[in-house]
Order: sequence, then C-alpha cells, then structure tokens
Amino acid sequence: MLRPLKIPHLSARCGSNFVSRMRYVNRLKVDDEALAAALENGHMLLFHRLSPLLQRTPQGSFRPPTLITTDVQSILEKLGSDRTLMKKSILLGCSEQNQVQFCLDVGELHQAAVEEECGGKFISLKKAFFLLTGPEAPLVAKGRALLRWHQTNSFCSATGEPTQRNPAGSQRVCNSSGIVYYPTMSPVVIVLVSDGKRCLLGRQSSFPQGMYSALAGFCDMGETVEETLSREVAEEVGLEVLNVSYSSSQHWPFPHSSFMMGFHASVSPTYTQVSVDHTELEDARWFSLEEITSALQVKAPLSRGKPAAGFWLPPKHAIANHLITEWTHRQRAQSTI
Repeated sequence: MLRPLKIPHLSARCGSNFVSRMRYVNRLKVDDEALAAALENGHMLLFHRLSPLLQRTPQGSFRPPTLITTDVQSILEKLGSDRTLMKKSILLGCSEQNQVQFCLDVGELHQAAVEEECGGKFISLKKAFFLLTGPEAPLVAKGRALLRWHQTNSFCSATGEPTQRNPAGSQRVCNSSGIVYYPTMSPVVIVLVSDGKRCLLGRQSSFPQGMYSALAGFCDMGETVEETLSREVAEEVGLEVLNVSYSSSQHWPFPHSSFMMGFHASVSPTYTQVSVDHTELEDARWFSLEEITSALQVKAPLSRGKPAAGFWLPPKHAIANHLITEWTHRQRAQSTI
C-alpha cells in the first residue's frame, strides 16, 4: 500500500506569500514586459558550460554568490560581451523574499576571467552537490537542468527545424510545425529495501569510489511505479519485495534530468540472499544499522579513494540520503519500543 502524499512544511505556508509568488512566477512566463522588468533587478546564478559558480563562505561552506543582474551585466561588458548574452537568461523562480531568480551560462567567456571578477569558482555539478550544504542545491540543480534542456532541444524532433525559446525560457516552439516543447524529466523509482534489521544498498561502476546508494531505475512505458520498483529490485538483486510505502520525491539533474520517486520496501527475512546482476550493479549488500549510522557521519571524499569507514553515502540533499536517514530513525524508534 502506498502512503498518502504529504506536502512538507505545509503548515508553514499558511499566511505566507506562497500563492502570490507562484502566481507571479506563472505570469512572468507569459508576460514578456513583466519579465524584462523583473530581470533588471533579479538574482542571477552563473554557470560556465553547465558548471555552477560557487563561493566559499567565511564559515568554510560553499554557496552560489549573490549576484544582481546589473552587476552581472557590468561584469559581462567588462569582459567584452554584449547585452545579447543576458537575453539567454532563464527564469528559475521567486524566493520567499520576493527576489526573482534567473540563471545564465557564460560558457562563451573565459572561465578564469569570470571567476576572478565574481570572486568564485565554477565547479562541476557532481562535485558541487557534495559542497553545497544550504537550500541552494535544488535551485542550482534546476538551473543546470534547464540550461542543458535548452542546449539539447534547439531543433524540432518532427521537422528538424530550429526551435525558438520564449524570453522566460519556459518553452521552445517550432515555428514550422507549431509544436511547443516544454522541459521534461524522466520518471525514476528509487527504493530502500529492508529485511527488518538491515537495509540493502548497491553501487554502479559509474559511482565515485566507495559510494553506495539505494536501488533505482527508470520507469518503462506502461508501468506503474509499483511495477517499476518490483521489477528493478528483482532484476538488480534477485529479490521480491513485499510491502511498499511512499516517502518523497525530488528532481535530480542526472543523467539528463530525472524525477525521483522515493520508496521504502521490505522483503521476507527468510529470503534475503542477494543475487547481483553485474550488468546492472557492480555490488550490492546488506548493511546493519550500526554501519549505516557510522556512514552517515562520514564526509564524502572529494578526491579519489575510500574513506576510513570503507564506504560512504550520497550527499545530504539527495533523496537516497533522505531514505537512508529515514530508515535509521525508524529502526531506532522500533528498538525503543
């Protein structure tokens, strides 16, 4: 049985400006004049060939620098770019402080020169996800996903003719056929399997060395999420799941832009023998609560090599980490009953 969907922090939105902000952003997607006015004083996330610009804070953490559109425009002009580059800005959203947010890829400019002017460094998104500790990670992921979508959808799949984006960057249109294209995500199920006392984690050969995560797979055409979940677990580790419960969802910018739906699932304690399909996974094994608790404290190595604990987990803002943390809380709660 799937659990009913819960919207996090719903009570916190009561009496807030959430509705007005959502309607304002929706208006900016269709009102070009309002968008142009918002862009004049908006906040800008900069990317260089899809790598986000990050800045180290005095506390030693990382975050995107706070750049106002006018400041970015001055920097671009100083580096020899004309004003047409700003027209490639893409609308991201609106902050709780009513600051409109945009992103822009400046890959046509010299990377080091932009870094020097902005006081930051362009870092690959996979590495940035382990450096970002604040709420900016989802916004950076969204910016990168939208920028990449525009880069890879510049031609109509039906006619082969060029597509044109609207000023907000929320769609592309083929003027020849009239087809309108919207940014898309591929549905993916990610599941943490448990036998009641242990959880099952796996790793693909493409993962950073030493990292283990929950099992995941793309939904096939015509499948429900329950069918995808059961099939993926059967294919990858040779187990049949019993009870399934929904946890949460997340946009994930890899490999090209995925919609991750997170679940917990159980297997019978008497049928826990793992049979790894090595065309799918490099390894998969059961981990105890003690092992998982220790791994949650391990800082991800940013260079090659395994940490002292022998394995480590996805970054804290990844849905896999959320599922694993949720499982540890449940196990501890059960042990106190």
